[in-house]
Amino acid sequence: MMGSATTRLLFLDNLRTCLTMLVVAHHAAQPYGPTGGAWPIFNPERAAILGPFFAVNASFFMGLFFFISGYCLPAAYDRKGWQQFLRSRFQRLGLPLLFFSLVIFPIVLYRLAAPSISFFAFIDQVYIQSLEIEVAHLWFLVHLLFYAVCYALWRQLRRRFDGRAISSGYNRFIPGYRAVLMYLFGLTVVTFIVRIDYSIDRWVPLFGFLPTEIAHLPQYASLFVLGIVAYRCHWLRNINRHQGFAWLRIGLGAALLRYGYSLSRDRLRLPDVIAGGGLDWRSLVWSGWEATICVGLCLGLLVLFREKINSRGAFFRLLSQQAYGVYLIHILPILYLQLAVARVPVGPLEKFGIVTLVGMPLCFGCSVLLRRLPLVRLVVP
Repeated sequence: MMGSATTRLLFLDNLRTCLTMLVVAHHAAQPYGPTGGAWPIFNPERAAILGPFFAVNASFFMGLFFFISGYCLPAAYDRKGWQQFLRSRFQRLGLPLLFFSLVIFPIVLYRLAAPSISFFAFIDQVYIQSLEIEVAHLWFLVHLLFYAVCYALWRQLRRRFDGRAISSGYNRFIPGYRAVLMYLFGLTVVTFIVRIDYSIDRWVPLFGFLPTEIAHLPQYASLFVLGIVAYRCHWLRNINRHQGFAWLRIGLGAALLRYGYSLSRDRLRLPDVIAGGGLDWRSLVWSGWEATICVGLCLGLLVLFREKINSRGAFFRLLSQQAYGVYLIHILPILYLQLAVARVPVGPLEKFGIVTLVGMPLCFGCSVLLRRLPLVRLVVP
């Protein structure tokens, strides 16, 4: 069991750092595997094993990011009050979002596209005429900023019309197997219904400004809300370790089964039970399968890190301090490393390995250097 809030946040920092490293590896693999998304670097040869790597990652890692973000939100609001809370959110999330989307990404896209027109003509054609702004991987920041504003409004409305302390409306319910299974079932059903019209990797501007992959929105939004509830109800302190490890085994088993199915389907002539969306029984199967991976790994990793990875030395403290900076900047080193190895005569898995092994320390090193700049420390203290 955990003691203080500081100890609790320590293991969350460790988990967040590992998730950030997984995000770097996920993007490092994009040109080299069968992904349904768009990527500016194209490699004609693909490695089949990266298909389930993408699928398993997408099943849980951004959802777990949303859960951790939701868990940390109430404490920040309680400590700062609504005005300072929103000011800090716009400073930490809004400033890098504006800088990268309006300054960095247009330059990078122009250099990668290498068009025959001038830079300003390119900006007019791609950005101004289409009225679209590229945020790339920073869509996560857009969502967090939007959710933070919604949370602040909800807290203000609750205070005005209710008047009770915010914690008074919560009981100390700790979810057991039945509650977790109910959430898994609900997530499966809602995900399947949503994917009838919105397939995986289809992005739309929700509300006109929120870049969203609707197919995974039920997972992201529900886990963000559950993170808030988990903080108020002290779930992470009190969830039984045996239950957590049981769900970890279930999540790992479902993930390994996804790898085994993808790699042996053609050889064993197994039926195709994976569909990205539509009114299709295969979409229902994958929605449930994905929800099982999500619930098992999210709950299991939280308990695993709480029990086994709840301390760190100077090196891991340094890594944790760079995690947010790495998330912000990692796309740039990764893209240029992918360009650098494009003509290297090796297979896609070898290229993935090179980009990951070189890109990981490069991203953390760049974050260390950038965080020494005073303006950067306003965003990444």
